[in-house]
Amino acid sequence: MVEKKKTTKPAGPAAKKTAAKPSRAKAPARPAKPAKAAAAAEAAPKPPAAARPPRPQKKAAAPPSRPAATGIHDLAPAEGSTHYRKRVGRGPGSGHGKTAGRGYKGQKSRTGYRHQRGFEGGQMPLHRRVPKRGFTNIFRVEYDVVNISDLDRFEAGAAVTPQALVDARLSRKSRLVKILGDGEIKKALTVSAHKFSASAKARIEAAGGRCEVLSR
Repeated sequence: MVEKKKTTKPAGPAAKKTAAKPSRAKAPARPAKPAKAAAAAEAAPKPPAAARPPRPQKKAAAPPSRPAATGIHDLAPAEGSTHYRKRVGRGPGSGHGKTAGRGYKGQKSRTGYRHQRGFEGGQMPLHRRVPKRGFTNIFRVEYDVVNISDLDRFEAGAAVTPQALVDARLSRKSRLVKILGDGEIKKALTVSAHKFSASAKARIEAAGGRCEVLSR
């Protein structure tokens, strides 16, 4: 009989190494960039991106225009010009219920509250806090002042009355007129006014004119 040869498997760690499949060789690692080169690359300015054309802006939709009125039945007030009146005391859902916008307690929440002009709730009002100086004469008489140099526009021998001064826009119709002696006059005029200064009267008369004092 022919004897079969027995094959023996190698045992131990050496045998496992020989039985394992051959591994792929790893590629060599890339050399790391130096720190200075990396920092310079980051600090370098980036090339500008290509400018994009501006997007066309959408035009706002025009509000619908109201058709032209063709009769009285088409007439209506402008939009937003009329409002509903404020209804108070109609429950909490209205926003003006309960106290009806008057707040809690106090004089202003009572019926019939009113105050005088300038009242500041008991605080010293402004017109009493501001310092006072001098006084105002309630009997002061205000005059519109006209100098004799302004009278030179009238013709020689003319009668200069307050109405003539109003027409020449030298005074106002509601004011009295006073003639002052600023300037010179070379024409003989008859001047009627409510008041004259001494120098004005002397110069008008020296030019051959006459002064007439009107009652106020």
